[in-house]
Amino acid sequence: MHLFYQSQLPEIKSLDQDESKHCVKVLRRQAGDEINIIDGKGTFYKAKITESHPKKCEFEIIETTLEKTPVFKRHLAIAPTKNMDKMEWLVEKATEMGIDEISFFQSFHSERKVIKIDRLEKKVISAMKQSLKAQKPILNEIISYTKFLESVQSENKLIAYVDFENKVHMKNELNTQQDTLILIGPEGDFTPEEVDLAISKGFKKVSLGNSRLRTETAALAAVHLMNLAME
Repeated sequence: MHLFYQSQLPEIKSLDQDESKHCVKVLRRQAGDEINIIDGKGTFYKAKITESHPKKCEFEIIETTLEKTPVFKRHLAIAPTKNMDKMEWLVEKATEMGIDEISFFQSFHSERKVIKIDRLEKKVISAMKQSLKAQKPILNEIISYTKFLESVQSENKLIAYVDFENKVHMKNELNTQQDTLILIGPEGDFTPEEVDLAISKGFKKVSLGNSRLRTETAALAAVHLMNLAME
């Protein structure tokens, strides 16, 4: 099933220029054909094309279906790597697996201070359509580590830290009845002071296993654990 994206449904009943071109020119959909659309807010729409114009493909809605999503939210917060391609890959894969919100922060060992949310949004939309999801994850601009800790709303707050003496595994700290946030540090990890600050704010220090993982690998492993626990 091919999905199209229109964030302003049901108010606007036409695809934007890029989606219209793909629908009409590439997939050769014509008036009378049925298409499937998502709004990024959790609803699937079945629609019938009324005007197959490559710049503005218009349609009428036939049927709507709500996506089944977890009641409690999964939130990943990460210090982005210097290589932005890795962050684009992570955002794409986290969306495919299932994540509700992704935040970025700058910590002591961070090598990147700026991210392009618009570019990441495009990756999210593409991954959302590819994985047949209707709910688009929230992407937040990068802020300082301390400011982020002050803004946290989740009930279950976890911080992943490379400490092989810590036997508390993340999988055993996931409560399916609570919103969960996991912090993933930069290459070089959090400083001990940053860990202590998080703990003072109610975070629990957790392990992701006996291997030392790259930042993006650790983040994806954490997303996978949250996704499995809350399905």
